[in-house]
Amino acid sequence: MVVSLSRRGDVEPFHAMDVLAEANRLKALGVPVISMAVGQPSDPAPTLVREAAARALQDGRIGYTDALGTATLRKAIAAHYGEHYGIDVPPARIAVTTGSSAAFNLAFLAMFDPGDRVAIAAPGYPAYRNIMKALGLDVVEIELEGAAYLNAAHLESAHREKPLKGVLFASPANPTGAVVPPEELAALVAMAENLGISVISDEIYHRLAYSGPDTTALVHSNDVTVINSFSKYYCMTGWRIGWMVLPEKLVRPVERIQQSLYISAPELSQIAASEAFKATIELEAVKARYAWNRELLMRRLPEIGFALAAPMDGAFYAFCDVSRLTNDSMEFARRMLAEAHVAATPGRDFDTLAGHRFMRLSYAGSHDDMVEAVARIERWLK
Repeated sequence: MVVSLSRRGDVEPFHAMDVLAEANRLKALGVPVISMAVGQPSDPAPTLVREAAARALQDGRIGYTDALGTATLRKAIAAHYGEHYGIDVPPARIAVTTGSSAAFNLAFLAMFDPGDRVAIAAPGYPAYRNIMKALGLDVVEIELEGAAYLNAAHLESAHREKPLKGVLFASPANPTGAVVPPEELAALVAMAENLGISVISDEIYHRLAYSGPDTTALVHSNDVTVINSFSKYYCMTGWRIGWMVLPEKLVRPVERIQQSLYISAPELSQIAASEAFKATIELEAVKARYAWNRELLMRRLPEIGFALAAPMDGAFYAFCDVSRLTNDSMEFARRMLAEAHVAATPGRDFDTLAGHRFMRLSYAGSHDDMVEAVARIERWLK
């Protein structure tokens, strides 16, 4: 029998997940691994969220919902935009998705055709590149070359070289944690609009900024597509629940594609997520620990040779230049896990050109783990 293989599967592995798999294998053998590899909160979902899910399970049936999500959750998300950002977002423009991953799929499918050129920043989240390549899009990686974030000049230069159909950026960003300042965000959105480039703004690390308030791209245009998730600030990674805020003309196309690809996001997760916006006190306590961890790493990582390659303005990542220690961060990460028992992500995930010089460390774990992890790396390097 012949088994057909599509070129769509020929994408770069997500090395962070490979590191996680090896870390889990070592843990199963009793090795005391500290993981700083995967961007996942170490805390469970808030109490209100888990209680809502438990009640729903007791009540019985969990089934399909409307493709765009339950009215309750869409209204709760719309209310969040009024409370947190001071803007009016109608529930009708909100689509609830199976995590932000499904939202990216839906956005790319609804907005672009195979061969369209879509720009992203390098370093950047690898799933952007991998999903777009699997869908036949022409991914344009704009090397930031030391800049903290993608700006209007980067976009104009890339478009001048060959016209772009779309641009995707994140603030706060993964892997750098960099936040695009409000005035730069306004200029970036305006530049895209002037050049006829569609905008996708990844805002899944909103509410995890340490240097100032969040600014959504929606304040600058109703034609941007915003993607967000309950995974990060709300500590709901495994619940697989996210959302999109869409331009009006994209609502029905996204709904049609969602109907066929996913039917709907899981109802249990939607019921639970409807309570997440009420859990701010509990979640701010988690964020305070991230801020404590951030202060520690900002001080200690440069002391052990992990130079900070970007400002740690948001999210829960330190992106480090380790070129003083290695020219092969993939091998360095393997050795650090095997010998120091600390897992971190090699930069190849985030930048295929210059990633060999960098590593990303997540500080979403406990403070004691962060202290111990840095001490282990320091001893290992001596």
